[in-house]
Amino acid sequence: MQQNLATNYRQFTKREKRNMSEDLTTTQSEGGNKVSAFVRREIGRVAALASLVIIFAFFTIMRPVFASWANVSGGILMSTTVIGLLAIGVTFVIITGGIDLSVGTSMALVAVITGKSVMAYDLNVWTGILLGMVVGGLLGAINGLLITVLKLPAFIATLATMKGAQGLALIISDMKPILFATDVEGWDQIARGNIIPNFPNAVLILFVAAIIGSLILNKTVLGRYNFAIGSNLEATKLSGVKVNRWLVAIYALCGVYVGLAAVVITSRLGSAQPDLGLGYELEAIAAVIIGGTSLFGGKGTIGGTIIGALIMSVLINGLRILELQQEWQYVVVGAVILFAVFADNLRRRRAGESTHLNYRPSQSRFYSASK
Repeated sequence: MQQNLATNYRQFTKREKRNMSEDLTTTQSEGGNKVSAFVRREIGRVAALASLVIIFAFFTIMRPVFASWANVSGGILMSTTVIGLLAIGVTFVIITGGIDLSVGTSMALVAVITGKSVMAYDLNVWTGILLGMVVGGLLGAINGLLITVLKLPAFIATLATMKGAQGLALIISDMKPILFATDVEGWDQIARGNIIPNFPNAVLILFVAAIIGSLILNKTVLGRYNFAIGSNLEATKLSGVKVNRWLVAIYALCGVYVGLAAVVITSRLGSAQPDLGLGYELEAIAAVIIGGTSLFGGKGTIGGTIIGALIMSVLINGLRILELQQEWQYVVVGAVILFAVFADNLRRRRAGESTHLNYRPSQSRFYSASK
């Protein structure tokens, strides 16, 4: 009997050791899967950050003056502010699988309307800022309504509003710059002031706006639906979500950031330039893509977008310091954008995802009308 008990005990011990070993292997596997999933999820942002460090180091070696605080704060960071604000707004839109080509000229239109209103009604600086953001939000909401109510593709709808905003800005301004910033007390301090010593207010505005945008994207219902729409539009509809309403809200939010960018750029320049915005939309979209947001929708971060905007500014500033001809600067920036899109395609192929823009219903808004 004692022999049987000893035999049973040994069998029980072996079985427990085997179970513990299997549990440990499972735990390690789950831990490895979590780490792997984290790496896959953050690979775009990590790659963008690494690229930023490498590019900055390269230009510093070539021209040590590049790393001076005067150039970093007054050159790189200040030039990042407007593109960064526009790019934050565009991030929300691209995550849905859509696009907004109107942000540049809409910024010019908001600047002109704000300048005219501030001069006509003697508005103070805070009212002017609020007005710019409201007008920007309304322009963004118009884009959303064109897409959801008239069933226009996002590409076509925002292309139309891009040209319309460009024309309206020229008409309202009578094709002349509106010199109003120096007549409004404190307006020039919005961008060029220093609440923090040696740190421009425009950069502070960008960082605060980025933090707010990140909280909206990750901690609110709008942010959750933003990702859901971009991941699978039809499934989101079937779950009872009022997709059209949220799309209008997302485009309106993009417009609010456009309005804030208009306020900052008028403060920097001291005037509202009606023909200034053309081309800004491409730089903003490029910053979003370089920062790791997928052009196919469903994935993206505000932090990555800020890194992308910094890469654009560092690259352009460094090429200017190296005295590279402007036409070659365009070539280099274009090559960087191509590489960013190629990297996104490569990542998706490795993850077994489609690399066709019309693959998911959510992506069809980019090129074809919503159902």
